[in-house]
Amino acid sequence: MTADSNTVSVISAASRLVAKVGSTLVTNEGRGLDRAAVAHWAQQIAALRQQGRQLVLVSSGAIAEGMARLGWRKRPSAMHELQAAAAVGQMGLAQAYEAAFAEYGLRTAQVLLTHEDLADRRRYLNARSTLFALLRLGVVPIVNENDTVVTDEIRFGDNDTLGALVTNLIEADALIILTDQRGLYEADPRKDPQARFVSHAQAGDPALEAMAGGAGSGIGTGGMLTKVLAAKRAAHSGAHTVIASGRERDVLVRLSQGECIGSELRAVLPVWSARKQWLADHLRLRGRVVLDEGAVRALINEGKSLLPIGVVDVEGDFERGDVIACMDADGRECARGLVNYSASETRRIMRQPSSRIEALLGSMTDPELVHRDNLVVL
Repeated sequence: MTADSNTVSVISAASRLVAKVGSTLVTNEGRGLDRAAVAHWAQQIAALRQQGRQLVLVSSGAIAEGMARLGWRKRPSAMHELQAAAAVGQMGLAQAYEAAFAEYGLRTAQVLLTHEDLADRRRYLNARSTLFALLRLGVVPIVNENDTVVTDEIRFGDNDTLGALVTNLIEADALIILTDQRGLYEADPRKDPQARFVSHAQAGDPALEAMAGGAGSGIGTGGMLTKVLAAKRAAHSGAHTVIASGRERDVLVRLSQGECIGSELRAVLPVWSARKQWLADHLRLRGRVVLDEGAVRALINEGKSLLPIGVVDVEGDFERGDVIACMDADGRECARGLVNYSASETRRIMRQPSSRIEALLGSMTDPELVHRDNLVVL
């Protein structure tokens, strides 16, 4: 982790990018759509397209724009009001981007996603195919969370996480998170004027999470912590992350030219296969199983499957094929995967050898509770 470096930006070598812009930037701190800023990003993305790069834009701002259109000064807490604001604001957001990119002869596509779209394997693959088709057609996909229909997932709408998920979905080389801050500091610069700026670090470094704590703005829902965690998530597909100020002049173009701007979090974590990345990207799990020490060791150190005998407790109400978390005795998640038995069946066969499954359940579909091919160690 360094405060200064003269290395070339990782963005210069990236051919496929995801750029995320936050609500504060898109809506001029909640006062309504900042069309000048939208036009500037369109100009920069058009320049990157001329360089032969593909780019997906993840844009917040629907709820904030809806609030402005409805005359609301404070973000509501009632779910139906959040959904209504998103429905109103999404119209203006789509219109603004379409008009801005049309100035450069570029077509745009609105892609609204929910967590369920990415949690369901078939819908995940459909979303992936659609985004790849749009990129091949030369269209700029504008992705946002479908806040109009989500319920408890509304708080997933910080869009930093969504940006990382889209990065993994299309196997992008890098994620650029544009915010209203210069980047990441070792402490909150608003409280500590002497806080050192972090220009380069490794994505997934635990020290980053400790220094990035804090809430987001009153307009958006994300803070610096969500950005650090997004970088960690993106790193598992091999993507680097840059956190930079969206108010920096020509920030996307300058990054593509190799200039180091903001905080660069390089991917050095082990790269997971696409399937294991999908498993890891499940944000809402159907249940949990608590493992004994031997089972934890077998999963982490030996790459083994999870057998029923290693399970000491079962939480939740899951079905066969759901994604569940595997916890150690201290409550830390050590792995997650597709379970072969329901919660009620797991409770009956836990702490038992696989040879007893048929006798206990009347039949045995699999000797493993979670096969190693369907399991990712975290």
